[in-house]
Amino acid sequence: MLDIAVIRKQPEFVKERLATRHGGDEAHINEILALDEHRRKALAEVESLKALRNKVSREIGALLGQKKLDEANAMKAETKNLGDKIAALDKQAVDAESGRDALMLRLPNLPHGSVPLGKSAEDNPEVRVHGEKPDYTFQPKSHVELCESLKLVDFARATKLSGSGFLLYTNWGAKLERALIQFMLDLHSTEHGYTEVSPPFMVGEQCLVGVGQFPKFKDQYYGVAEGDVAANLGKLYLIPTAETPVANIHREELLKVEQLPIQYCAYTPCFRGEAGAAGVGTRGMIRVHQFDKVELIKVVKPEAGYDELERMVANAERILQLMGLHYRVISLCTGDMGFGSAKTYDIEVWAPGQGSYLEVSSCSNCEDFQARRMNLRFKDADGQNKFPHILNGSGTALARLFVALVETHQQADGSVLVPEPLRPYLKTERITP
Repeated sequence: MLDIAVIRKQPEFVKERLATRHGGDEAHINEILALDEHRRKALAEVESLKALRNKVSREIGALLGQKKLDEANAMKAETKNLGDKIAALDKQAVDAESGRDALMLRLPNLPHGSVPLGKSAEDNPEVRVHGEKPDYTFQPKSHVELCESLKLVDFARATKLSGSGFLLYTNWGAKLERALIQFMLDLHSTEHGYTEVSPPFMVGEQCLVGVGQFPKFKDQYYGVAEGDVAANLGKLYLIPTAETPVANIHREELLKVEQLPIQYCAYTPCFRGEAGAAGVGTRGMIRVHQFDKVELIKVVKPEAGYDELERMVANAERILQLMGLHYRVISLCTGDMGFGSAKTYDIEVWAPGQGSYLEVSSCSNCEDFQARRMNLRFKDADGQNKFPHILNGSGTALARLFVALVETHQQADGSVLVPEPLRPYLKTERITP
């Protein structure tokens, strides 16, 4: 959530930054300010009327002491009228605040000044490239062909179980998926300084609001009902990413400055309806309703936020480097950034069988946007309560990493060479037909 004080003091600046997202959200600023002003005026009038009521009450006490009962009773009627006015103004203030906050919950974050301007993914500049695209002496196969010939994924039976957009890993495919998860958790927790956590896979609505996924994108997530009771639907939701529970671990807490930075890594499955997304329902692993991911979360002092973002990107890149994969890092432009982000880098890995890059990591600094929504603060060295910066990043996501790995390391005989860091987990150098 944006800071209402900033909207009050710099409305044109806020409008200008929101306009760079090309979502039309700047149109709501005047309405927010009007509701905010109405609330403030109502509260000011309430305070004035309460002061008057207190004055009248003292005068009533004095009249009663002087046995002037008729005058005292007349003034009691006046205090009742004042009470009715106060109650009506209180309701106006509450309604105005509710309307203001409902609009503010739907406002995206302001892009950081260093974010490139643009309208869509076509405007995202390339920051750097690692390695070269692999060159083959044979026609490289797609991951679908490889998964079927090596029996890594059973697409048909997954559809039989759950419909389109789901995967059934089998034999070496299941082992490879598990090995990748274990490898990433080990690397981040032992070399990169993250504390491993294993969060719930279902959360309450407040957690989705906290990270900015609700209310705007509520139609994209899976609500859960206990049993067959419709009234229970939506009390819990399947998580769309580990960011949802992990970023909320310290919600509504006041941390000590000595506790920062906090760094968590977590493996979870991710569940996404992907409402309206092209590609769901086609064969393959590029876009699915359920996939695995290792997530990185940081809670840091504001002045460290952007240095920590660069470190997080490097942590995610290290996975791809060790897997021997070609990739590029791009900076998302203002029109392509996620709702809660102030700045985002995407890491896209090359998939030879697709002939294209696939996003496997998105690393963002949300600044204090999420912290405000979940009321997470820390007390700084001067004793002031402040909102920290919250960062999130994929470290990295599957199944696209799985796709890039099997397509990149495929051999002419139809086998897949296992990257050296994974061999201790899989106990083999090659997956063969």
